[in-house]
Amino acid sequence: MASGQDSATFDLAIAGGGLTGLTAALSLAGLCERRGWTLAIIAPELPVHDQRTTALLMPSVELLDGLGVWQQCMPRSAPLRTMRLIDATARLFRAPLTDFRAAELDLEAFGYNVPNTVLLSALDNALAERDCVTRIDATVDTGSTTNDAVHLSLSNGHSITASMAVAADGRNSKLRDIAAITTRSWSYPQTALALNFGHSLPHQHVSTEFHTESGPFTQVPLPPRAAQPYRSSLVWVVKPQRAQDILDMDHAAIAHLMMDMTQRCFGEVTIETTPQAFPLSGLTAHVHAANRVLLAGEAAHVFPPIGAQGFNLGLRDVAALSTCLTDAADLGSAAVDICAAYHRHRAAEVMVRTGMVDLLNRSLLADFLPVQAARAVGLTAIGKFGGLKRALMRQSMGLDYRDGNRSAGKIPDAMA
Repeated sequence: MASGQDSATFDLAIAGGGLTGLTAALSLAGLCERRGWTLAIIAPELPVHDQRTTALLMPSVELLDGLGVWQQCMPRSAPLRTMRLIDATARLFRAPLTDFRAAELDLEAFGYNVPNTVLLSALDNALAERDCVTRIDATVDTGSTTNDAVHLSLSNGHSITASMAVAADGRNSKLRDIAAITTRSWSYPQTALALNFGHSLPHQHVSTEFHTESGPFTQVPLPPRAAQPYRSSLVWVVKPQRAQDILDMDHAAIAHLMMDMTQRCFGEVTIETTPQAFPLSGLTAHVHAANRVLLAGEAAHVFPPIGAQGFNLGLRDVAALSTCLTDAADLGSAAVDICAAYHRHRAAEVMVRTGMVDLLNRSLLADFLPVQAARAVGLTAIGKFGGLKRALMRQSMGLDYRDGNRSAGKIPDAMA
């Protein structure tokens, strides 16, 4: 991929080089090659110290497989065959343990857990082979939109013009602001701690979400290493002061605390990575596209890490991008129609997902007894009625959402 120029013009520009931005660039590269379009991705090289992992649900795995990157990731990932919910609160109303098994949907696994560095490397390698993509090592500083183009000034002193642009530059998106797309945002009295750990007992490809009064404590299987056959990642949601207390502990103390919280169901625990802290917040854009700019990933929606929804929702944004741009005759006169179509594709699911995750998270924090009782009754009903459970599993995986006549998880033609 070529480097940036003093001033250049492209058909499409993507701001953001995280997982969503790189996937969007790769998914649109095939379409650009067939149409003779040029594509720029504006993103600095990412740091390599990201210790987090991403739980990919099967529709996302299928999308990445269609892009030719999953084969690089699969040997370093772990399948997720069962999702287990444990009410670990000390409240009067508690839900019973509930297992959601992929086999109930005739699936081998709900998805796979993969280190972010592995997925980023695979996407970078695949993009390097696409001649129509120009990688610009910069970020968006300022810009404007007109009736016929998006004009961007970059942090490296250069500028570009594009017929349309994709904002995949995160929750503080500069490109979203340039397009004058407003958002609604909120915060939670919670901080998420992320780390990887080894354990002496096998996880048996079960991801366990312990629900506590401060939020979920979620273990997700990781692939083995030579010296450590049983490994998992952890997202641990606690009050901000409690998060700081844990960060101040040494690894041995954190491991003992984790063993107490899980009643040693993973045996002896050893901490592999230093915990990283992320304050929890929420955000939704009022529209998903306007003024020749389309929003994807956290530029459009942010919510707590519950049920592996965040990045998987971003990949469904990517699928919708490909669908809407494939259906367009050109990027000039069709820009208004493309923006309208993309908003229609994404608005309903993002609204439902955001509301669902927000409700689940707030129900954990609620001290009001009727809310606690309703939550316990709801989870009990889900566990007892197979049809209800299967419907919830399909909905959580995005299997019931459709982009035009393409079901979620099927690879749009533009990605071939």
